Amino acid sequence: MSSLRNLLRTLVVAVASAALVAPASAARAEPSAAELTEQINKASAELEKVVESYNRLNEDIKKSKAAVAALNERIGPLEQQVAQGRAEVAQLAAQAYKFGGLDSANALLGHSAATNLVDRLGFLEQLAHSRDRQISAFDAAQRQYLDQKAQLDATLARQTAQAKQLASHKKKIEKDLDKLYELRRKAYGSPTSYGSRYTGKIPAIDGNAGKAVTFAYNAIGTPYVYGAEGPDGYDCSGLTKAAWRAAGKSLPHNAAQQWSVVVHISRSALKPGDLVFYSGLGHVAIYVGDGKVIHAPRPGESVKLASVDMMPPYGYGRVG
Repeated sequence: MSSLRNLLRTLVVAVASAALVAPASAARAEPSAAELTEQINKASAELEKVVESYNRLNEDIKKSKAAVAALNERIGPLEQQVAQGRAEVAQLAAQAYKFGGLDSANALLGHSAATNLVDRLGFLEQLAHSRDRQISAFDAAQRQYLDQKAQLDATLARQTAQAKQLASHKKKIEKDLDKLYELRRKAYGSPTSYGSRYTGKIPAIDGNAGKAVTFAYNAIGTPYVYGAEGPDGYDCSGLTKAAWRAAGKSLPHNAAQQWSVVVHISRSALKPGDLVFYSGLGHVAIYVGDGKVIHAPRPGESVKLASVDMMPPYGYGRVG
């Protein structure tokens, strides 16, 4: 009996231990809210790099399209010039063949009297000079046309490759967005947490910087949308581009490219309207004064007001 009691006691302890351990193990299998937030921040940072790469490709494609249009404008007249030159050279060749079939006396004298010899020689000299000039002009036009055509073909090929790469980036972004929204749902119960519009006082700032800052304040609460530059959504560089577009200035839709076109300034020189760059040129915001920036942070969130030190700044730039 004592051995049976001992066996039962052992089984009860084992079952109780299992009951205590199992929930703990299950709880450890689910990440905490803090762990999920860390995963969301990491996934967002990685996604932003892909989005900015996508934006850069879009900018490159715009340049390629502009180059194609410019080349097409030049090639049209060159084609006509080459065609006309080809016809003129063909006519010269026919004339050369015609005169080449005459003997020396006929070429010089023809059927006229000796008094027409000077006129005949002058005609032949003019024909030779004219032929040289026209052949040279045709040759130069043809070389220029072939060079422009080669540039056009190379640009079109590059544009096609860029378009394929862009489509690949888009697929990756949308796949990563699905994962990110699922993480947000687990952490916060919803894939999005959009803020409200700004209803406070917008600081009065003179000039174009004031226009850009006012635009940014009015964009607060607008959802983050990758690749967008308004009015219904923005990503980080799309917001700064749109803000300065409202002030009559053009910026590329890419943080790194924006860095390349602004005047680099020190932290102490920072003024409202200046751009603040972060994350190795992977993120950009607009400074609005009083140690604050407005930026489009990440998918699932909206344009918001934040501290200029929300993350370590990479550098500061002024739009010229």
